[in-house]
Amino acid sequence: MSRLAVAMTPQRAADVISAEGRQLIEKRYEVTWADGPLTEDGVARLAAGSDVLLTSWGTPRLDRAIWSGGGGPQVVAHAAGTVKKLIDREVLDQGVTVFSAAGRIAWSVGEYCLAAMLTLARRLPLFDTAIRAGGWKQSGFRGGELTGHRVGILGASSTARALITLLRPFGCEVVVYDPYLDEERAAALGVRTATLEEALGCPFVSVHVPDVAETRGLVSARLIERIPDHAVVVNSARGPAVDQGALLEQVLAGRLFAALDVFDPEPPHLGESVLSCPNLLLTPHIAGDTVDGHLALAGYVMADVADWLDKGVRGPSFVDPASWPIAA
Repeated sequence: MSRLAVAMTPQRAADVISAEGRQLIEKRYEVTWADGPLTEDGVARLAAGSDVLLTSWGTPRLDRAIWSGGGGPQVVAHAAGTVKKLIDREVLDQGVTVFSAAGRIAWSVGEYCLAAMLTLARRLPLFDTAIRAGGWKQSGFRGGELTGHRVGILGASSTARALITLLRPFGCEVVVYDPYLDEERAAALGVRTATLEEALGCPFVSVHVPDVAETRGLVSARLIERIPDHAVVVNSARGPAVDQGALLEQVLAGRLFAALDVFDPEPPHLGESVLSCPNLLLTPHIAGDTVDGHLALAGYVMADVADWLDKGVRGPSFVDPASWPIAA
């Protein structure tokens, strides 16, 4: 029986491991559970002698010394998103296989983006504000629809692919800007490749790029000025990708609608005019944070770990070392 070490607090384990998932891993593995606050030294001791290390948010960065002398777990399963703050890229070159639940979180983010688009297209915050002020029917504005419109997506990440799937019933033409997306892969996704300017020229725009040097300031003030009037802009990716001040200026002027789940910096420092703006949805970096999604995270990665150990199959949560430089 393989040995599994769970390097997360009991509270986090209850957050990301469903009751069914806990039963499955305890049936398959000899499990050692962390039982208190986590430290780097404590995680190193926990990992010693294990075959698989299960981690999540709150797990300290894994010291490369864990694998010194050829020891350490040969599989790391991260029941959370990016592993870049968890493990050094060099560890993967030592034959350690890493899995991440970023793909499952992507579905939660995709639902958020779809919900934000529909909410702002229908002008629900404006109606909500009006009725709370004692109003009723509004003659000054009317909601629109998502169905049949063009959607511009920046970045063909896992969150973008989840949104693309969710958009299919709406009959949207989806165009994607991503320098790494070729026409063959785009066709497989049911989308068309586009320039950055073309993607930002759509009535709906959603940002899905990682935080790397090439994407910081990607959506500049100049490009924001060229986004069509009354367009809906959603950023659930990384705050630095968008000129936040320029976007908010256009939203406050009433020209654009926006949903911001990420900011630069975080938490943001927003003025009263922004906080009271009905053209704007503001959420505290929770696009990927749902009850259902969190409870599925450990099961998502551990299913792929089982396939890897039994059949050598990588599975969707496998972290490809070749994609490390452009990963979120």
